[in-house]
Amino acid sequence: MESKTCISVVIAAQNEGKNIGEVILGCKRHADEIIVVDGHSTDDTYSVAESLGCRVLSDHNLGKGDAVRVGIQAATGDIVVFIDADGSHDPNDIPRLVEPIIQGEADHVSGSRLLGGSSELHGGFDEFLRLAGSSFITACINWRFGVRLSESENGFRAIRTEVVRHLNLQENIATIEQEMIMKTLRKGYRMGEVPAHEYKRKSGVSHIQLHKVAFRFVYTLVKYLFL
Repeated sequence: MESKTCISVVIAAQNEGKNIGEVILGCKRHADEIIVVDGHSTDDTYSVAESLGCRVLSDHNLGKGDAVRVGIQAATGDIVVFIDADGSHDPNDIPRLVEPIIQGEADHVSGSRLLGGSSELHGGFDEFLRLAGSSFITACINWRFGVRLSESENGFRAIRTEVVRHLNLQENIATIEQEMIMKTLRKGYRMGEVPAHEYKRKSGVSHIQLHKVAFRFVYTLVKYLFL
């Protein structure tokens, strides 16, 4: 009899008390453990997650990438799934994300908004710049590593635990997602992607201020493409 593949879901969260409960409940159907890494929230994010039976940890208050690394070290499953705390991802897509890994076809699978559609990435200049920047980064990754990904910035992804721990991730902010893909490819692991629709966040506003972090995305791209 084949042993069951255990799934750890990691949710990095900061001031998402109004959203995270629904995300956790959705993930419970597909996870063996749920780890919430709280970014020193000033609302009830921590208590909501704790009340729903999650393992709740605190990061070092450095950003999303920091929280992701804390979650990676704490995970006990064979596969780690990362999902955002704002309700923009559908937890019911988790089986689709992990299936190529379970079947031995990939080591790291990202959800693609370009394939699955987005309720966010259209309608304004900020959305246009985000999409254009993401497409440029993805095109550079495809060129450098000879792959054909449709996007590289979605926070919804699954990766074998032993692989993600071997990547030696360094980024402290959302640039960790493109770092994760580039290091996966650089180290010879198999990358895959599946359609995953992105919904508008349930409530609140995004923590990413594009004008403040755009340079970091470009710097990280150059750094991990060539160094």
